[in-house]
Amino acid sequence: MRTLILELHTGGSESVTDITEQCREFVARSGGDGLLNVFVPHATAGVAIIELGAGSDDDLLASLDDLLPADDRWRHRHGSRGHGRSHVMPAFVAPQTTLPVLSGRLELGTWQSVAIVDLNVDNPDRQVRLSFLESG
Repeated sequence: MRTLILELHTGGSESVTDITEQCREFVARSGGDGLLNVFVPHATAGVAIIELGAGSDDDLLASLDDLLPADDRWRHRHGSRGHGRSHVMPAFVAPQTTLPVLSGRLELGTWQSVAIVDLNVDNPDRQVRLSFLESG
């Protein structure tokens, strides 16, 4: 299994960060078939397969804000107002996904992208672990 750690700076605001190209480049080196696992080792970030650039990323953030408002209702309290919601978000946007790879090519649908979703404005630095498991 091959692994690569991506270092991301998501900024000081809620974000959806496209990592599709990094994923494509990583699996292209193999030329083989297998599975790519994308994992964010953080309690406040997730991985989404979503169309980007057509407003869906903003719609996702707005939906998460509706579902998980940044207010004082959260029992997990430290950091910025509503920080507790960032710890609940990975239950809705999981911290990992696994994608098929054929002949070194990431098998995504036409409009699908791989994105890191981060609601935590207190920690703008993220790591993403890409792991490629080549088939036998």
